Amino acid sequence: MDELTPNLLLSAYCQGLFPMADPDAGGEIYWYDPDPRTIIPLDAFHASRRLRRIVRSGVFEMRIDTQFRRVMELCAAPAPGRESTWLSTELIDLFTLLADHGFAHSVETWQNGELVGGIYGVSVGGLFAGESMFSCVSNASSAALAHLVSLLQQGGFTLFDVQYENPHLLQFGAVEISRQKYKRRLAAALEVKTTWPT
Repeated sequence: MDELTPNLLLSAYCQGLFPMADPDAGGEIYWYDPDPRTIIPLDAFHASRRLRRIVRSGVFEMRIDTQFRRVMELCAAPAPGRESTWLSTELIDLFTLLADHGFAHSVETWQNGELVGGIYGVSVGGLFAGESMFSCVSNASSAALAHLVSLLQQGGFTLFDVQYENPHLLQFGAVEISRQKYKRRLAAALEVKTTWPT
């Protein structure tokens, strides 16, 4: 494989590919292009009444891009039922470089001055590729996801890629589409001009 650089990483996302490190292969990085692909349609995002109430209550403070690397490190931390992770130190370094250049972002949930949840991903044109999220307290990652979707809607994004289906994402309206359909949507999204809050 070619040396993995921020430019190569960005080029891969523009082609519908994303990397994951295999912890059982010494952290070797492989490229993935799943079929079907899972997205969350931004016009059909579903937040439960309970989650909307939690977000409105002010129990969490939402911040953007203040602790990008720390969000990634917490996403990579061992958790019950997940002793290993696809997030290697090499990938954390590379994504952090993308963030330094404005092509990756984190949405963070804070409580009492502590980082308790968050989500991060890659942003190119109208694409936001959600990579991973973590939660140290109940509903912290869900609040971050809801805030992210609001930012994407306001910024004019058109494609929210979440890669693989899982029960947690299904409750928010995630759907599977074919690789071919994803590639068409991706090509259109890359032509879109968007804004990210600064």
